[in-house]
This record gives sequence, C-alpha cells and structure tokens, in this order.
Amino acid sequence: MSSPDPAASYAAVFRLPHARVTFGAALAGRLGYGVLGLALVLSLTAAAGSLAAGGLLSTVFGTVSVVLGPARADLVDRWGARRALPSLALPFATALLALAWCAGPYSGAAGRPGTAVLALLAAAAGSLCPPIGPTMRAVWGALAPDEALLQRAFSLDTVAEELLFLVGPLIAVAMHPVPALALSGLLIAAGSCALAASPAARLMAAPDPGAPQGRQGQLRSRLRLLSAEGAGVRRAAGAALAVGACLGGIDLYVIACADRAHHPGAVGWVLAGQSAGSAIGGLLHGRMTWRRSAAGRLSPLLAALAALLAVDAAASGVLPLLAACVAATGTLMAPALSTAYLAAARLAPDGTATRATGWVNSAVNAGSSAGGALAAVLVATAPLPVCFLATAAVPALGALRAGVRGRNGQVRTTTP
Repeated sequence: MSSPDPAASYAAVFRLPHARVTFGAALAGRLGYGVLGLALVLSLTAAAGSLAAGGLLSTVFGTVSVVLGPARADLVDRWGARRALPSLALPFATALLALAWCAGPYSGAAGRPGTAVLALLAAAAGSLCPPIGPTMRAVWGALAPDEALLQRAFSLDTVAEELLFLVGPLIAVAMHPVPALALSGLLIAAGSCALAASPAARLMAAPDPGAPQGRQGQLRSRLRLLSAEGAGVRRAAGAALAVGACLGGIDLYVIACADRAHHPGAVGWVLAGQSAGSAIGGLLHGRMTWRRSAAGRLSPLLAALAALLAVDAAASGVLPLLAACVAATGTLMAPALSTAYLAAARLAPDGTATRATGWVNSAVNAGSSAGGALAAVLVATAPLPVCFLATAAVPALGALRAGVRGRNGQVRTTTP
C-alpha cells in the first residue's frame, strides 16, 4: 500500500551536503561505462579481425568484471573510497588505453596484436573496473537522514544511470570506436577520482572501528554477507538477478518480434519506450510513501513484473501492441532495481554497505547475461509467446522465494 507524498521532492536530494558535486562526479564516471559497452565490442572486433572474436573478448571483460565486482566493492569498505577508487581507476584507464592502442589504425594489420594479448588486456580491465555505482549508493546511505529521502535518492540514481546507458551508445556511434574507448576510460577514471576527492567520500574513508582486526578478522568481516546477517542482502541480490534476466531477455525478444514483423528499424523505438517507461516509473516510485519496507516490497514488484511479461507474451504477435506493453513493463524495472538497492543498503551488516549494493549490481549484470543467453536459446527453438512466458517465470519464482524467505527469515536492520 502506498500514497503520493506531496512534500516529497527530488530537490531535497540535491540539498543534502555535497550531494550535487558528488553525484555529478559519479554521473561522469557512469557515462564512461555507458560509452564503454559498444565501444569495447567494436574496438575489439577491429583489433581481433572478426565479430565473433571481438564478441568473445568482450565477454571475457564482462565475465571478469561481474565475478570480481564484490571484491572491488570490498576494497571500498576496507580502504575507504578516497584510497580504493583511484587505486582501481588509474590502472583501469591504462588497460583501456592499451586496448585502444592495439585496436587503433596506427597499429597496422602487420602489427595486429594476438588474441592472447587482447584477452589479457580485456581481463585486466575487467578486473579493475572502479565500483562507482556501489560507492555512490553507499554515499547516499551515509548522506540521507531517513529512508524516505534515501528512497528518492536511489530512485533518482537508478533513473539517471539508465538514461546515461542510453546516451553512451549514441556517443560511441557518433565517434570512431577507438577514440570512444579511450574516452570511456578517461571519463571513468576522472569520475572515480572526482568522487573519491569529494567531501562526502570522507564519510566512508575510515573502516568500522568495531570491525575485527587482522587477517582472520578481515576474513570474518567479508563472510558476514554469507552468514545469517547477510540474508536480507542476498534476497535483494536475488531479486536484482531476476530483474536483470528480464532485461536481457526482453531486448532479444523485441529484436525477434521486429524482425518477424519485417520492421527491424522499430527495435530502437520499442526499447526506447521501455526505457522511458522505466524512467517514469522510477521517478514516480521515489515520490511515493510506502507502508512496507523495501525488503517487503520486493516480492510484489517481482510478481507484478512477471504478470506484465505474461501480457507481453500475449501481445508478441502485434508489434505496435507489443511496444505499448513493453513500455508498461518498463515502468517496473527502475522501481524494482532501486528497491533492491535500498533493501540491500538497509539490511547490510555494519561496514559492508558498498559490498552489499555491489552484490546487487553484480547480480543485475549476471542476470542480464544469463537472461540473454537463455533468450538466445529460446528464440531459436520456441514460439515468441513461450519465450516471454519462460522469462516471466524467473521473476515469478523470485517473488515466491522472496515472499517465503521474507516471512520466515529473521533479518537485522541497520542504518548504513
């Protein structure tokens, strides 16, 4: 149950101490990530000499980035943002610039680097991606004095990030892929360092004074999210995994629908409608006053997402109708993700705020990759309505799991 809060305003988020400078730095870095995806694939394709090899190398980057995402977020919790972000950002930018050099026209066909060199550089860059999103969300948790304001901050954060990932590929297309790849590295490094230098980063600079010391103590601290203390964070990450699977599946299904309708150019408009719906839904969600906690809202949101995907299945044969239904489905994407981030931040054990939202961030990316892989198999073997229904089963199961665990599990809440 919810109601609009007439006093709620996103302007209040920007009135938080140092919020505008800190958020601006984070947005600059995230724009770099928005440019990176397409620029990396195209640049690696040019360097390796084939689209298949370029796609495989970009998968190496993405896989390493997702697997090591929680470990990089752990560095921020242990060292503080001021030390951890520049330590990752500078070598990360160096690895991307090296990839840009290898892919550049000045390398020449005769001097084209081997696949092993490209894979090594891609893996190195993937392992060093600065956790700008998790760090910014941890900063929001430290800045916002209450959950209502933190909800608005996370909604704004999620919508802004999604819009940047729409703008980023346009920049990559407008530029040559190699300069775009170099630009992405510079933006990410500059945004990370500016975020680390912001006054708000001082709120995260020192580790928890009550945290256990020594190697054994650090190990125990890292395992807290795997213990009963971290049950709420794991549920939030599971919900984010389901949302990511939906995102990965819908993209491919829309492409297939447009292709079968002989209107491949409509793909961009349909997916833009989904993003617009997500932005509208996310901003409206942040303005609502909710009676349930963020963790308690995850199950209903996932159930509603599954229901809308079932509607998409029924509309998959008529492209204009599907476009409207996909836009409606999009209205739940940003709310579900921002709620998962909020739940993770609120339920994180002390001293693990960045790591907790890092888990959610990694879960979204992993879910998107897995959902895309599942969709690729389904599109080749099953009718489109069945494809949509199979993907709808993922959030449906997530809703059931979140609801059962939420009723039976005991979760300790803390202020991040």
